[in-house]
Amino acid sequence: MSSDLDQLLTARGRQARLGAYVTAIAFDASGHSAFALGDGTLRLGREFTPLEVHRGAALCLAAHPAGGFCSGGDDGRLVHTSAGGVAQELRSFGSKWVEHVAAFSGKGSLLAAAAGKAAHLLTPEGAVVKTLEYPSTVTGLAFDAKGKRIAASHYNGATLNFTAPAASTPQRLEWKGSHTGLALHPAGAALVTSMQENALHGWTLPEGKHMRMSGYPSKPESIAFTRSGRWLASAGAESVVLWPFFGGGPMGKPPTELGMGDGVVKRVASHPQHEVVAAGLNTGLALIIDVGRERVLPVCGPGRGAVSALAWSPSGAELALGTEEGFAAIIGFSEV
Repeated sequence: MSSDLDQLLTARGRQARLGAYVTAIAFDASGHSAFALGDGTLRLGREFTPLEVHRGAALCLAAHPAGGFCSGGDDGRLVHTSAGGVAQELRSFGSKWVEHVAAFSGKGSLLAAAAGKAAHLLTPEGAVVKTLEYPSTVTGLAFDAKGKRIAASHYNGATLNFTAPAASTPQRLEWKGSHTGLALHPAGAALVTSMQENALHGWTLPEGKHMRMSGYPSKPESIAFTRSGRWLASAGAESVVLWPFFGGGPMGKPPTELGMGDGVVKRVASHPQHEVVAAGLNTGLALIIDVGRERVLPVCGPGRGAVSALAWSPSGAELALGTEEGFAAIIGFSEV
């Protein structure tokens, strides 16, 4: 299906029908891409080359510090796959699904894999550095910008732990309810979670002062801070809801709403270099929003299934998207 909104997709995109739900997308540091699918395969590169990696569904995906990708599945395995298509099991967690992975690249590179009520910190080779226990199933994971701390969301709040092997006291951030994902402010000034009850909840750091962001017509399934940390972009409405994290915000300040489409925003992804946000809707429509200029650019028209995954390349020159119906595309912007 094609529409007038497909001009960028047609002119600058590579696209494919992958035949399974796209659960996650990642680019590694060299700009190689991977799509994780509900059939257990990864699709690698611009040719979407298939590789069988998991027995069941591939549930999560992140760039591996050494290049390539680490993925988790409902087979309980954490797997490193090179950009060239060589897959190696790093760790098995038995019958527990690996639902979330995170990676920190830099001095002291680390991986994190969430399985049940635990998050396992690992070396890039898969050796366990530390196992962190939580009061309930982990629903989101994120390293801070320096890899010194890791945040996890779970029922009734979120927890911050230091990543160093030595024992340390975690910082518990409590708020009753089901917290389904999280985002850490780039400068470490705040932690925000998405919630089951059509709202976001946040805490200032290190103080732990509460921030309540509500009024969504549906569940905000995806949140992301812009590169500067000035804005928190969120799904869950007909437009991208942007909360100001400057000038004393977000409390007491209304959000900005940009990029309204005929549907509900399901996924957001922040550009790695600029104050730009990509958004994908339940109709399949995908948009790029320049926050400062309040300009909206359509990149993919509706009709290919709800957008289930979005990711920018490290340089921001490419945007990859995938849908629940298995449509996938990589669109270039280097000359736009």
